[in-house]
Amino acid sequence: MDEELKNLIKLWFSAIISISYCYYIPPRIKSGVPRLLSVSPVLALFLVLPLFFSSLHLSLITAFFLTWLANFKLILFSFDKGPLIPIPSNLPRFFCFTCFPIKAQQNPKSQNHLPKLVFAIKVTIFGVLLHLYGYRQNLHPIVMLGLYFVHLYLEIEIILTFVKVLVFISLGCDLEPQSNKPYLATSLQDFWGRRWNLMVPAILRPAVYAPMRRVSERRMSSGWALFPGILVAFIVSGLVHELLFFYMTREMPTGEVTLFFVLHGVCTAAELAVKKKTTVTKRWRLSPVVSRLLTVGFVFLTGVWLFTPQLRRSGVMEKFTYEAVLVVEFVKKKLFTLLGLGNIYDEF
Repeated sequence: MDEELKNLIKLWFSAIISISYCYYIPPRIKSGVPRLLSVSPVLALFLVLPLFFSSLHLSLITAFFLTWLANFKLILFSFDKGPLIPIPSNLPRFFCFTCFPIKAQQNPKSQNHLPKLVFAIKVTIFGVLLHLYGYRQNLHPIVMLGLYFVHLYLEIEIILTFVKVLVFISLGCDLEPQSNKPYLATSLQDFWGRRWNLMVPAILRPAVYAPMRRVSERRMSSGWALFPGILVAFIVSGLVHELLFFYMTREMPTGEVTLFFVLHGVCTAAELAVKKKTTVTKRWRLSPVVSRLLTVGFVFLTGVWLFTPQLRRSGVMEKFTYEAVLVVEFVKKKLFTLLGLGNIYDEF
């Protein structure tokens, strides 16, 4: 663990130097291909940084923060688009908005507060999940898969909440939420576009969806041109997830994850096509409870079918949960030691 922390410090030192370069040099270069070429060494560096970790968590977080989001933001930045335009007023802001999955609030509120009770409940449930893993041999495989999905959601929420709070304290600005209760989604469009991991669709819209829609509008009406844009955005998301899986498993992609996103892209497009038929939607309107059950159920079942098999075959899911338990114990031990209560921790 100590060695991984040293690698983490080296990584973020490299990231600070790289982002500082991107803040001072590329903006002086003409936007477009010339600026893209100027940031290409940083893009290449961010592609290889996750490979320096043996820890699944550190490798995955680095890949998500830098390889995926930061690289996409810098590519958009090269063409004067995306969340880095207009350029943040100072280097710390530029660094935070580049490297972390955060976005400045468009309509700042008078007060930005953390729903402490909800967060405490999520942390408590996460702690219970880690405890349940000790009884995994007595649990049905389907129950374990359900726990893995809940684990993934809660861990992402907890990590991103900590990041958001730290950035909020450092920058003193209101930030957009990272997710919006995805378990309450009433449709796939609602789940992927307005509730789950909101920074991702905020990047994919200008980077993939909008250009593809403009190209499609040359050959079809604007009303139908959105469907190729949706499908290509989901395909790109699938390919990026294949890369994330490679960082975790260090195995060649199998295509299952891409197929998962292609399926959801097709279903989302079909859902929008049905919604265009107002008479059909009025006749077959479902209650919110049924819509939520169908939506979350579809995401779960297709995830079990296509999203998790590679992780199960490689043993990553078990290693990921075991590592989470070790990380929690490591943090607890460090906290007890800092408080001068190391002897009490050893007694437990």
